[in-house]
Amino acid sequence: MQNLIGLVLLIVASLLLIWLLTMVAKVRRRSLRWIGAVVLGVLLVMTSLLSGAVAAGLIKQHGRGAHLPVPAVEIDAGQVARGKAVSDSFCADCHSRTGTLTGGKDFAEEIPVPIGSFIPSNLTPAGSLAQWSDGEIFRAIRNSVGANGNWLTIMSYTSANMLSDGDIKAVIAYLRSLSPAGDRTPDPPDRLNLLGLAMLGADLLPAGKPISTTSITSPPPGATPEYGAYLVSYLDCRGCHGQELTGGVPGQMTPLGPDLTVMKSWSLHDFISTMRTGINPNGYGLSRQMPWRSIGCLGDDELTAMYEYVTNAIPGK
Repeated sequence: MQNLIGLVLLIVASLLLIWLLTMVAKVRRRSLRWIGAVVLGVLLVMTSLLSGAVAAGLIKQHGRGAHLPVPAVEIDAGQVARGKAVSDSFCADCHSRTGTLTGGKDFAEEIPVPIGSFIPSNLTPAGSLAQWSDGEIFRAIRNSVGANGNWLTIMSYTSANMLSDGDIKAVIAYLRSLSPAGDRTPDPPDRLNLLGLAMLGADLLPAGKPISTTSITSPPPGATPEYGAYLVSYLDCRGCHGQELTGGVPGQMTPLGPDLTVMKSWSLHDFISTMRTGINPNGYGLSRQMPWRSIGCLGDDELTAMYEYVTNAIPGK
């Protein structure tokens, strides 16, 4: 509502400037008339461009539609265990900053430009998910759309959409098994301010991953490169380390990850130890922005699969 009011004020300001320009045109003194016209004209262009960008941002923010699937989620011990494994290795990095899946701190604190607030939701029954259907949770994970149709901005920048249908259902089963904890987070959790909307409308912010309506299956779990490729895809390794895993690109929105070619000189034991301790084979600590704690929650077979995939996928020695 505040952003809508801000847009209305910008439009009113533009109309006021147009009226002032008509008044300035009647000024007899030529120098004053030109100075006034230039100053008011520049302000009019600025407010008009800003109004247009904010309006475009609002359309993009509320225009992310997605088909609502209605999966049949069975809550059994196997599903819950698998969902916990996925959650611990992926979801927890954002949603467990203040307690196990009770929500997180505002991601805006880590963004240098003040574009709004982005607070990971409380995923326990103490949060809004207790009122969501299984289909609504499925859609939120796959396509970053909330129950009320709002765009889950930060989530759409992750690779949660790469999780298989089966793993999403397992996560839903796990979330349903949790006990209420923590405080309810704001709804919607992501809120762009006027500057954020203007940047979104001007294509200065990413639009998020595209909407997907296809079914996704994963390879059979195991210590194989094929399963490692699946894990690397949804754990979003490429988001920081680049599409070829040979290092991030300066200027990318995510933290600049190093070239993973270095893993070719590591043993499997080195890699597993690094993910479990946060210390690489050379004795250096991993960046606090690297989610090694959550990735380290993976089992040995899964970490082996990641190691096998990465060391074989990257060309070179």
